[in-house]
Amino acid sequence: MAKTEPITGLNSQAPTHENARIIAQAKINELYNWQEWVDQPYALRELHNMRIAAKRVRYTLEIFEDVLPAACQNARKEMEQLQEELGQLHDSDVMIALLRLCLASQEKINDGKEQKKQAKSLLPPDLIPILLDPKAAPDAEQRTGLEQLLTKSLQEREKHYQEFHQHWQHLQEQDFRQHLLAILGL
Repeated sequence: MAKTEPITGLNSQAPTHENARIIAQAKINELYNWQEWVDQPYALRELHNMRIAAKRVRYTLEIFEDVLPAACQNARKEMEQLQEELGQLHDSDVMIALLRLCLASQEKINDGKEQKKQAKSLLPPDLIPILLDPKAAPDAEQRTGLEQLLTKSLQEREKHYQEFHQHWQHLQEQDFRQHLLAILGL
């Protein structure tokens, strides 16, 4: 998970709404630091980090809703939707990694190495040896079911990515970032 950068410019003597605006601006900038990955559907880690950044913007807007302009509520809803879309995408990535790892347990080493590497980045490390244990390998009928589920999961992932990508493009067309910064008076 991407660590958040320290926020500078806060003043403990300033009114809460001033510090809230500074924090919101930092979180918005953090979100947009990940935008270069939007057009790369298989930048799994980066898109997951973008989800976390969207969550931070959303939570900032929620925590400070009493001192921020009411117009920030629409932005909070957009962040909630973006977070949901990226969350579905990540869930699909985890499911696909699990399925590939289960199916790789009987395949050649070359295929398994790449799938194991991808799975390591998405799955708890303790789970990988269990899934690769030859005793846990699926039989032919189970394997057919897993292959069908993998095909369906890949299709769902593509759908989730397209939904996210279209939403992001819509936000870009609206100049969402500048609009939100203007609402915040920044």
